[in-house]
Amino acid sequence: MTSHVVVTRFAMTGFLAISLLLASLAWAVELAPDAPQTYTVRQGDTLWKIAEMFITEPWRWSEVWQARAGDDPNLIYPGDVLQSSLVAGKPRVSILRSGSAPAGHDGMRVVRLSPKVRESSLTTAVPTIKIGAIEPFLTQPYVADSDQIKRAFYVVGFPEEHLVVGLHDSIYVRRIDSRQQLNFQILRPGEALRDPETNETLGYEAVFVANAELERPGDPARLRVTRSEREVAIGDRVIPAGNDRPLENFYPRPAPPGTRGQILSVLNGVSQIGQFDVVVLNRGTRDRIEPGQVFEAFVGGGKERDQVRSETLDSGWRNEGPLSSGLWVGHEFENKGWRHDDPFPISADFRRKNTQYIRPFERAATLMVFRVFERVSFALVMSAQRAFRVGDQVAAPRS
Repeated sequence: MTSHVVVTRFAMTGFLAISLLLASLAWAVELAPDAPQTYTVRQGDTLWKIAEMFITEPWRWSEVWQARAGDDPNLIYPGDVLQSSLVAGKPRVSILRSGSAPAGHDGMRVVRLSPKVRESSLTTAVPTIKIGAIEPFLTQPYVADSDQIKRAFYVVGFPEEHLVVGLHDSIYVRRIDSRQQLNFQILRPGEALRDPETNETLGYEAVFVANAELERPGDPARLRVTRSEREVAIGDRVIPAGNDRPLENFYPRPAPPGTRGQILSVLNGVSQIGQFDVVVLNRGTRDRIEPGQVFEAFVGGGKERDQVRSETLDSGWRNEGPLSSGLWVGHEFENKGWRHDDPFPISADFRRKNTQYIRPFERAATLMVFRVFERVSFALVMSAQRAFRVGDQVAAPRS
């Protein structure tokens, strides 16, 4: 009805009217309660930390950031002085004074425009997050699909009589016939990751074991361990090492509207998940998930016992008068059969209905995806308001 009124009053096209209506219903970005009026960026800051200072939902930074003409909107440098303000009633954050950005002869930032994708050095710019927190998960496999496991080479033995080997030791692998690929990663297949909704196998957790270099092709081929985090054992899988350069930074933005999922696993083996833990989600590239997208995690949705109705907590209802017929025959009760309470005679067993309730969902944490596979993705817990667990729900933030 509201959209119809808008169309009638302003004589707009249906598409434009609906767009404006949705925009008016969108959640407005709010300044943090203690947002500073100005802030000087320091060495060691992260963009996420800075965004948390200014707004309540840091992944919506792009909606308040007001870059100057020619500035890369994604880069902030130590020494920059940021200023918060309200423009037409909406929060804005802009650079009041520039700091130690790459500069030209006049002290202003140098911006080179090119029709190609521009590569910006991140050695001085403030990163979105501390890459060190997720660096091990950027280049090592950790998730393998079933076909990859089936096709993978595997360790079949060792030149010396060992049960396991380590750094600089040689291993036999079946079967590598050529020298086209020289560098390999060794991993150990773990538990299957199954979608809790469909029971589909989404992949297998893969524990990183070592890096190895081809010494001699054949069946078996001979490889030498060049880097080791664990001892190599017979049966470990061997896959070609990727040459892709990992992403160096991530620009947060909400996950696609309406996207929901669940937490499949946590990679450090804890039962309760907290800030800076890495979790596996049951959504990947086939669900339009990309690095930098933000989810919110929720606890709740499970059945809980109603202690009053289940009589585990005495609420005083037994003291109601016998003339209250609803106490015995009303819709609040149902006959569960007969009770045999010796030495008392047999009697009807009336119980209150609905002795369980569904716990409402409560927001528990904010997650940011940093690595994506076809069916699953890795996300870093950016902030946590309460403990949550494997199996809890995630959803795209409200927008």
